[in-house]
Amino acid sequence: MFSTIDVTVHPPRVDIPREYNAATDIVERHLGTEREDHVALIDADGAWTYAELAERVNRAGNALLDLGVRMENRVAMCLLDSVDFPAVFLGAIKAGAVPVPLNTLLTAADYDYMLRDSRAHTLVVSAELFPTFAPILRGQPWLRYVVVAGDGAGEEVPRLADLLDEAEAELEPAPTTSDDVAFWLYTSGTTGSPKGAMHLHRHLVHTVAGYGLAVLGVAPDDVVFSAAKLFFAYGLGNALTIPLYVGATAVLHPGRPTPDAVMRVLRERQPTLFFGVPTLYGNVLADPANDRAAGSPRLRCCISAGEPLPVGVARAWEERFGIAPLDGIGTTEMLHVFLTNRPGEHRYGTTGREAVPGYEVRLVGDDGEPVAEGEIGELCVRGTTAAVAYWNQREKSLASFHGPWTRTGDKYRRDEDGYFVCAGRTDDMLKVGGIWVSPFEVEGALIEHDAVLEAAVVGEKDERDLVKPKAFVVLVDPVRASSALAEELKEFVKERLAPYKYPRWIEFTGELPKTATGKIKRFQLRT
Repeated sequence: MFSTIDVTVHPPRVDIPREYNAATDIVERHLGTEREDHVALIDADGAWTYAELAERVNRAGNALLDLGVRMENRVAMCLLDSVDFPAVFLGAIKAGAVPVPLNTLLTAADYDYMLRDSRAHTLVVSAELFPTFAPILRGQPWLRYVVVAGDGAGEEVPRLADLLDEAEAELEPAPTTSDDVAFWLYTSGTTGSPKGAMHLHRHLVHTVAGYGLAVLGVAPDDVVFSAAKLFFAYGLGNALTIPLYVGATAVLHPGRPTPDAVMRVLRERQPTLFFGVPTLYGNVLADPANDRAAGSPRLRCCISAGEPLPVGVARAWEERFGIAPLDGIGTTEMLHVFLTNRPGEHRYGTTGREAVPGYEVRLVGDDGEPVAEGEIGELCVRGTTAAVAYWNQREKSLASFHGPWTRTGDKYRRDEDGYFVCAGRTDDMLKVGGIWVSPFEVEGALIEHDAVLEAAVVGEKDERDLVKPKAFVVLVDPVRASSALAEELKEFVKERLAPYKYPRWIEFTGELPKTATGKIKRFQLRT
């Protein structure tokens, strides 16, 4: 029933039996060993050993079965990061159902779309988030049950805690195979409606083998803290799949990952690995009091993904915290990071030189053929974790999944030493004077200025209807906003990049629109 991983070969060899349940493999592999009494999770309410987590997973699976959930039924989850998330997620998978984690920061209209699109049989939602769902629950054509984790939703709504108390503590895994669909993850939907990417039981363990073990070397004595939430593909691997499979300890924080909250967790829980996104790294550094001594001296590795990590932010983090943050890229479709810098081998401003073991990447032009060395092309990846398709989105599936290759929509080039340099999303690239300009390159130059906290660059048409870069800038000190500073920033960029790349307009703003995963919504800035 359990998989095996051999990281002594390249790429790591992963053996998965045909009759296989991913939840059983992740949690129960530690039962009957010295690890079963080791702390698996720490959340806001306490610590949970592997034995306690395994029982809670069983109870969650049985609770869903008691509600009438059956094989392949979808179970929508909108849960804050706590023990309830892995319990419901893994419990549903063990019972043969298909959990569908939802972004906890969306609107009622978004949730209405996803509940209808997924045809979820049951919804499990945190009490704090229930008011957003309440207006759209009546009239749902497929939804049969709503379960609330926590208090405050009213007596008529079943409480998850009560259902777990009443459920059996033993659960026989459903007769799933390694090629059954195990769970869905909705894309962040920066353009158009979110798409449900369908992932298989076999996918989870491959993220452990390639990234968790072969790249990061996560071990049982590690304590992992991911500011990226569990509903996000990046966070799911960081704080659930990789640490639980290995037998390490994951720290879960239910609230927003503000700089103060992140520093408090680092200080109180003393993690050895920290996973963040570029915006968070920059915001933490905005307070000069935040450094290694104020956080976790035990940190051995810091990881960034979601968007390219600006060079200035990376260097400042290494100076302040004594650790070079490793920038990588992953997608919902590929489940986790597949291209990254490595410990002891990194170059700021790049996403590394080699794909994660088990993956292969290439850059192609609009014709699908590899681009010449040094030219910008779309990043394509193949590996063992690609989603099988988008649910009920045939045309979009065909556009993204080309046999074993997946088109990411990200533009890249390789520098003279073979490192991959991100040029931006396909839809974000600017053509200025007939030459492609990467918004990330201009943003990175702006962020190096000590007055700039964040920046986003989009295309704007000038009086001759020609596209030129426009920058939206968030300042460390908003009081400094002025036309003089705008001109200073333009000259600052000109000194660092080719002159045609500098932003012709600079607009100061209090904040940038972002998805819940920290990606800038440039399409909103364009409109």
